[in-house]
Amino acid sequence: MVALLQLVLGAALFGVITRLALPPLAWAGLPILLHATRSMRLSSGMGSLWVALFVSLTVFRRDTMPMPAAVFVPIMAAEAAIVALAFFVDRVTATRLTGIAATLVFPLALTAVEFLRARLTPAATWGSIAYSQYGFAPVMQVASVAGIWGITFLLGWFGSVAELAWRTGCDWTQIRGPVAAWGALVATVLVAGSLRVTLAPVDSRVLRVATLNRPIDFFAPGEMTRISEGRIDPADRERVRGTLSRLHDAFLDGCRREARAGARLIAWPEQNLLVLAGDEPAFLARAAQVAAAEHACLAIGMGTIHLGDPLPMENKLVIIDSSGRTVVSHLKTKPVAGWEAGIMKRGTGPLPVVATADGRLAGAICFEADFPELVRAAGRGGADALVVVANEWRAIEEIHLRMHAFRAIENGVSLVRPAASGLSAAIDPWGRTLGIADFFAPNGGTMVAQVPLLHVPTLYARFGDWFAWLSLAGLAALVLWSRVA
Repeated sequence: MVALLQLVLGAALFGVITRLALPPLAWAGLPILLHATRSMRLSSGMGSLWVALFVSLTVFRRDTMPMPAAVFVPIMAAEAAIVALAFFVDRVTATRLTGIAATLVFPLALTAVEFLRARLTPAATWGSIAYSQYGFAPVMQVASVAGIWGITFLLGWFGSVAELAWRTGCDWTQIRGPVAAWGALVATVLVAGSLRVTLAPVDSRVLRVATLNRPIDFFAPGEMTRISEGRIDPADRERVRGTLSRLHDAFLDGCRREARAGARLIAWPEQNLLVLAGDEPAFLARAAQVAAAEHACLAIGMGTIHLGDPLPMENKLVIIDSSGRTVVSHLKTKPVAGWEAGIMKRGTGPLPVVATADGRLAGAICFEADFPELVRAAGRGGADALVVVANEWRAIEEIHLRMHAFRAIENGVSLVRPAASGLSAAIDPWGRTLGIADFFAPNGGTMVAQVPLLHVPTLYARFGDWFAWLSLAGLAALVLWSRVA
């Protein structure tokens, strides 16, 4: 009964840390789950673990996934099974090993399953426990070296070492090696991470940036969705065109206002500006005139609607430099499964990195930034700033911002993130928030910040997911060793 209660508590904490940024809970939850599963029979322990994780994830993540229960429930069942797999590998392998090697099985397994889930399923990096460490600046810096996978490993190794101490009653003769090894690693992380933040340059060139958003009540309920889907009655087309024209005027007026206040980069959220395909050239010509006249770079998240097409929407990021030249027209490559994938023309190719008068800019559209290997283009391309245009819903606004903050650290770039129905923000290359605005808050339509323009080389940008691949190899080696030793 005690083990079952521990399992419930640990699973509840696991559900919480996949939803909220409460760093200490992640460190507490894993040892409890490990101790419970190691105290129970293999079959009953794994079955109970899956049920507990399934219930916890279902409760804590229901509002983050607005979809029918018939779709949501199987997804949570699969998610619980993926997480439980790491505990299963630990249970059948670690008991055959001793010392430090035994404690390494779980962190390697947890890192491996998170990495494979991100690469092989549509979930990308959603649900990674690494994101629970948002706000713990020294640990966040691990992402610049090993990506978020290094943070997952650090948490997992603490879980297994703490569980060993718990199970042995802190018998120093049994825990000395693992505690010393993990302690040396975490001390290195805390010292190096703190120094990385403390020694960050303060004399770099800065750029005043602004993000804009449409008025919260500009469209009637459901109208923006109908337009995006191309469901416009021919008799209503001129009225819709007039509505969109007023939206275009509002954005261009906002650009003039912010440019005259000193902004040199002005960004609009994903699909925040809708335009019928036939009207796109005229709108872009107007935007180019504003950019050139005001000497400002515009990063435009826009949805171009092709009426009558099976896939009517082009989800684009268009960047116009301060001379009025279009330097990027990027079509989103990673549609979100479901509604968006059903209406969107899918782009191909890497994320853009371009030189402008104000520095090198990289761009991504919302869900694309949930794939670290895709955003590495910004780091490899020497970008000074990464513009991520996003479109969200209220339940995920904080989660998604936290995820994207790690992309800035991984690639050593500043992040400019205009978000519709979410949190617009500017974040520096060390993950520190420079400015933020909530779409749903009064006067939350505009965010202004001074953003450093500099590229900070990182090992992650250069070598990518080397640590995750090493974790897979290390886990395979330990499993093999446990069978032949």
